[in-house]
Amino acid sequence: MKFYLLTSLWIAVTMTAPAQNMSPQNKTVSDAEVMRVHRSTLLIDTHNDVTSRTVEGFDIGPRAPTGHTDVVRLKEGGVGATFFAAYVSSKYVDGNRSANRALEMIDTVHHDIVGNHPNDFVFATTAAEIEAAHNQGKMAALIGIEGGHAIEDSLRLLRDFYALGVRYMTLTHTNTNHWADSSGDVTKTDVEHHNGLTPFGKDVVREMNRLGMIVDISHVADKTFWDALEVSRAPIFASHSSSRALADVPRNMTDEMISALAKKGGVVQVNFNCGFLVVGAEGKPGPPRATLADVVKHIDHVKQIGGIDAIGIGSDFDGVECTPDGLEDASKYPNLTRALLEKGYSADEIRKIYGGNVLRVMRAVEAAAGK
Repeated sequence: MKFYLLTSLWIAVTMTAPAQNMSPQNKTVSDAEVMRVHRSTLLIDTHNDVTSRTVEGFDIGPRAPTGHTDVVRLKEGGVGATFFAAYVSSKYVDGNRSANRALEMIDTVHHDIVGNHPNDFVFATTAAEIEAAHNQGKMAALIGIEGGHAIEDSLRLLRDFYALGVRYMTLTHTNTNHWADSSGDVTKTDVEHHNGLTPFGKDVVREMNRLGMIVDISHVADKTFWDALEVSRAPIFASHSSSRALADVPRNMTDEMISALAKKGGVVQVNFNCGFLVVGAEGKPGPPRATLADVVKHIDHVKQIGGIDAIGIGSDFDGVECTPDGLEDASKYPNLTRALLEKGYSADEIRKIYGGNVLRVMRAVEAAAGK
């Protein structure tokens, strides 16, 4: 009798409930709840390219009229830590200038970002240091090298970069190097390819494991991904990639890749570049332009394939021309928090997406170091 009454009551309530309350997608969330959840996160962006501006003299401190990143907007967005990209363009391969450029990019993080703004940033190299900076009310600044050609085929240079604070390296950029194939030129017949990683490339992955440097597979060819996943003793991640099922571009990850990465404890850091969210959205005038909803779709898809522990954020801010409507720059992260809450994500899930998952990867990589 009790069960019957409860069932009847449930039917009556659901039959008369407004339609907007029946779908998590249309859940109403107050501003106060959005900010309560947002402030409870430790938001870690694993790929920001503002370094390409600071190395040329841009002051990251005051609000800037252009670009996506400055101290003011990072604070408005509640960003707790950023992996700043030590991006090395393929043009530096000519004349063996890649390592020199990497050193310049590393220096701009130490000098122009942290050194010039010590009240806002603390340089960090570990998960514990990120948390310590957050507890001090400061933002953690970390470094990831973008482009494996930066080591100029030398494990000694790799070790030097680690000593300077680099904590991940993207195995390739858009160019295939001497030891790893890139997704950027995998179809070009005039480029010498290796069918993934060469034996030396596998040694690079092993040495990164030994040092405690995260292996980043954004930009790599599919076979390079599978080789790196097989060789690495520690979890690997994609610092700024999205889902190929939703946007069919080689830079994104297939469902099979997402699943395999997740099973080994890795994380897909969803990229905000319009062209990696919606096919055809390349930042040119006119539609289509990606939206906040498109970012949520990619997050949702990674969750469906790899689970909540496989999702992170790698914005690619200041490395792309087009950012989504609603996520135009680093100040707009609360909009994403609202959209996820409206979609039905819990506060705990959002905390994992925003930083908990990448902190777990970092701890696993740190634990594997030296072995």
